[in-house]
Amino acid sequence: MFDNIREDWRTHERLWTRPGFYALVIYRFGRWRYTVRPRLLRMPLSFFYELLKFYSITVLGVELPCEVVLGRRTVIEHVGGIVISGDAVFGDDCVLRNGVTVGLRHKGVRGAPRLGDRVDIGAGAKILGAITIGDDASIGANAVVLTDVPANHIAVGVPARILPQRAKSVEPS
Repeated sequence: MFDNIREDWRTHERLWTRPGFYALVIYRFGRWRYTVRPRLLRMPLSFFYELLKFYSITVLGVELPCEVVLGRRTVIEHVGGIVISGDAVFGDDCVLRNGVTVGLRHKGVRGAPRLGDRVDIGAGAKILGAITIGDDASIGANAVVLTDVPANHIAVGVPARILPQRAKSVEPS
């Protein structure tokens, strides 16, 4: 847990004012408490986690349950209105912004998104259903993604259209 928190601290530029960092600390604590045995010792930690989770949802605006599988060096750029399903899976180095929803497509139907490494999610984007987002993909702001996005592609629009990413040009110095 502490190694992940130190890495999250560095990823959030060592700024204690970044609320996304606090949301990740609460998430990491929630995951860690499951490792505490016996159950009797874990119970007060679970109660404390529930208080912290309530703080994360109501004050930070980040619903990130500890059941989510979250990769390393995740960055929450801006908090507020972030809702992540407990069944979602994230790779390493993903970026989330405010208003993002990653979750189920239909109530009562299991199946949450699986995101690869280095996925960049724009503000207000919705990623719904049992879909896969490939490595190095980008999700545009306010996009509603209902289908798979291959690696190195971008999803834009409502419903999202999948486009290949443009090659990044290097500016001469």
